[in-house]
Parts: sequence; C-alpha cells; structure tokens
Amino acid sequence: MRQRTGRLIRETPLFVAACALTLLFPFAGVAAAASMAQPATVAIDSTTFQAFLEGIWPETQSRGVSRAVFDATFAAMTPDAALAPLTRSQPEFAKPIGAYLASQVTPARVAAGHAEGARWASDLSAIENRYGVPRSILVAVWGLETNYGASTGRKDVVRSLATLAAMNYRPTLYRAELLACLDLLQKGDVRRQDLVGSWAGAMGQPQFMPSSFVKYAVDQDGDGRRDIWGSVPDTLASIANFLRQQGYRPDRPWGFEVKLPQGLDVAIGRGSYADWAARGVTRADGSPLQSPGDAVLFFPAGASGPAFLVTENFEVLKTYNFSDAYVLSVAQLADRMEGGATIKAAWPTAVPMSRPDRIALQTRLVALGFPVDNREGRISLALRDTIRLAQARVKMVPDGNSTSALLRALSSQ
Repeated sequence: MRQRTGRLIRETPLFVAACALTLLFPFAGVAAAASMAQPATVAIDSTTFQAFLEGIWPETQSRGVSRAVFDATFAAMTPDAALAPLTRSQPEFAKPIGAYLASQVTPARVAAGHAEGARWASDLSAIENRYGVPRSILVAVWGLETNYGASTGRKDVVRSLATLAAMNYRPTLYRAELLACLDLLQKGDVRRQDLVGSWAGAMGQPQFMPSSFVKYAVDQDGDGRRDIWGSVPDTLASIANFLRQQGYRPDRPWGFEVKLPQGLDVAIGRGSYADWAARGVTRADGSPLQSPGDAVLFFPAGASGPAFLVTENFEVLKTYNFSDAYVLSVAQLADRMEGGATIKAAWPTAVPMSRPDRIALQTRLVALGFPVDNREGRISLALRDTIRLAQARVKMVPDGNSTSALLRALSSQ
C-alpha cells in the first residue's frame, strides 16, 4: 500500500492507515480494512469524477459536513490522470532487498540523522520520556518518510484521494480517507491549503493518512495546532504516539542480526532467547542475546541471506509500513545513528515477489487449507509461520520466505 503514509503503503510509505487496517494486517492500520478481493481499477473522465463526488455528498452531509465546506473543498477539481500508473509502483518490491537497504540507509542519511537528532535533542528527550519510543527510531522513520521533512510531496491530498476512490483503486480505504479529510476541514483541524502530500494521500513530515492524523497527531510544541507539516516537534511526537499506541515496547529492541549454527532446524521460527541460545544462535556482532523475552527467526530474503531475531517491536514498525524492506531500513538507520554496524551477511540478489504473485500464493495456501491472515499480498510474521509449513510440505527449505518457486510447487498440489 504505501506509496507513502506514515509508506503504507508505497506498499506505502505510510500507508499508515491502510496498514493498521489489516493487522489489522497492518499497513499502518487506521481505518476500515479494504475488501479482500480488489475490484478492477477503472479509468475516469471529468463527468464520471463529478458524478462520484456528488454520490458521496449524502454520506458527507450525514457526518455533519456543510454544503459550503463540501463545495469549497472540491471547487473546480478534476481527476488526476497521473495517478493510474503510480498505483502499479512499489519501490520496496522493485529491487532486491539488499539493494533497497543500500539506497535508503546511506552515509549521507545517517549523517543527516545525527545532525537532526542533535538539533532537536531537547524535544526528543521529552518525547522519548513520554512515549517510550527510542529517539533513533523516531528520527529514522522521519528520515525514511520524508528525508527529515525535505520531501513531503506536492500533491493535493483531497484530489488524490478522490481520484483513487473514483477510479476504484482500494475504494473502501480511499473513500474513508476522503471522508476523513472532509471531517477535518469541517472541524477546522487543518486548513485546505495544508492538505498536500504524496500521490497516495499521505500527508506532512510523518506521511500520515487523514485517519491517522485524527487518531495520532500531537501538538507537542503547544501552539494549539497539530502541525505535521511545519512543526518538527509535532511530527516526532506524532510518530511516537502512533508507534506507542500500536504497542511499541520500550523494554525491547526491534531485533538484531544473528549467526546460525550449522544444521539449525530453521522450521522452528519462534522461541525465547534462552531457547535460541540453547540452539547455538549468537548475535552477529558478538554481543549477548537479549534476555528475557521471545523472538522470531526472520529471513527477509531466505535462508541463504541474513538472519535476524526480531521482537514484537518489529511487528509494530510494520504497522507504519508493512514492507519488510522499509522496516529493516528504519531499523538499520536507527542502529547506524547509534553507532551500530552494517548488516554483515551478504544479501541474495533475487527480486521479491510482486504483489499479484504474493496474493496468488496466499490464495493457493487458503485453497490447500493453510491458515492465512490476509489475502492482500502482505507477508506478516504469522504468515511466514504458515509458509514454513507449506515449504516443508513440498520439501523446500522451511525458512518462511515467500517465493515464486514455492507458488509453482504448491500449484501442482
């Protein structure tokens, strides 16, 4: 999804709203979940677009939005013809995950994160104390979402949401987000000119969807406005509030890279740190395993690539943007800002499965009787447990990684 939230859903970059919906899955869950079966996207002209807008007026009116606000919001608006091709773009899935991380966690972005962390140190201390989310994670999300506020998008969010809903692209999601925009305007929570952001409707420096703004935006600087466009303190506190409300645990790391002993049974995907230590798993940097607690053995690109033990905080970060590549970029950027090392193991060069293929895999798993938590193409850690079972069934390495080879093997079952 993100496109961009604060992604989702990119499969974006925060599709904060979309995410939370389905873990909502996630994709930073925040509204009503999109339908399981995705209707076909249709091209729209101005006449069709105007008919769509008039069609939502009764529901808008029932929510307390005045006709004056409604008309002013959509005055002279036409559909955005540039959006259709963008709906087929998923940067987190367009290249090998190692290449994606290298493009996102650059020395320049790490250095900029250090500088911004120092610049806003006092605010970050107050926010960290209040919400319990590490400042490095907050700065990393900010950096990945909008390059520390430098690239927030220039699209008219209302026009984007209306176009996407009218063209039947995830219509349940985008219709709900469009209505949320109108609610915000009616209540005076935002100004019409402030509703700018990504093509997918994500707004401001944290790239929140409108419904995420309603639930999680914070007035940290005390000026009486929740300003995620112009206020860095409001932005950082809003990210922290989002993550904490999704269940972020201050006493847990997101995870860390590990080294595995020869012959480890990778079909076992979950256990306590004591369990992992007993199996011979060690941290790649040589430091002790976290204890106490539980962790999931996670292979982002399969057992031939880097291995990690990840905690519930990794799942929380996935509610901001469901892409594993995105979450690992946030985690790695945060670690690097704290002086951590780069990922040590080499990354495979295979490109991740496309969303249609991921959906096809989920559909096939359901047909074979396996438990599947969504059919939207989102690969959760719980779904990786299911994939391990399916891989074992067809005599593949049970590493939990979704691949085209697994889809082909299951298709013959």
